[in-house]
Amino acid sequence: MKNSCITISIHHLIALLILVSLPLLIVACSNSRWYAPEETASVKEAPETHLEQEIRSVMEKGVSLEERKRQLPVIEAAFARLTTPERARNLAALCYIKTLGTPLTPLDMAEIALAETGGHALSSRATSPKGAAGVWQLMPSQARSHGYDPGEMRDDEKCAEAAVRTLLSKLEVADGKLDLAKKYYCGIGPQADAYLRKIRRIRKELQAALNAAGATVAMRTDDVSLTR
Repeated sequence: MKNSCITISIHHLIALLILVSLPLLIVACSNSRWYAPEETASVKEAPETHLEQEIRSVMEKGVSLEERKRQLPVIEAAFARLTTPERARNLAALCYIKTLGTPLTPLDMAEIALAETGGHALSSRATSPKGAAGVWQLMPSQARSHGYDPGEMRDDEKCAEAAVRTLLSKLEVADGKLDLAKKYYCGIGPQADAYLRKIRRIRKELQAALNAAGATVAMRTDDVSLTR
């Protein structure tokens, strides 16, 4: 009899614990994200802070980051037809990174790379008879003017940096006229005229690829503002 009472008491105790715990379990489950997926969907991205807006403004220089990023797949595809996929990605990334904070776009640098060494598989070891070196073909004097040794133009990142600086300096001489600046990148005279025609042909091909990809990136031939 005593054992049966003990057994009944234990059963009552277990039942009581279950009854006490049940409301807590219901509350916990009702707050669970598994039962409330709509709460996850309603989470919105926090608006940019003033600092983030300032950083974006400095990086964009009149050309949005989204617009710059949309150019990358087209650039990578154009490069990949001439070199390895990995190298194509790396060079496309340099076109993007090195033009941030400038009025230039990744496509501007891609055009020059294709015009300069597209016929040499975008090789970093390409060297002209006059001594221009690297993917973007910087002359020794140009490399030195930007603080580099001419031999460092075989380093893609340093060559890209020097190329951007060179084109920006030509843009100032050209009073913000981008096509003229690209012509000056080559030089002056008939050879530079032919170079500009080549640049425009490359631009047309890139524009066709952008249109085919559904991108709406403005290919600028007008004047470029040199200030914020």
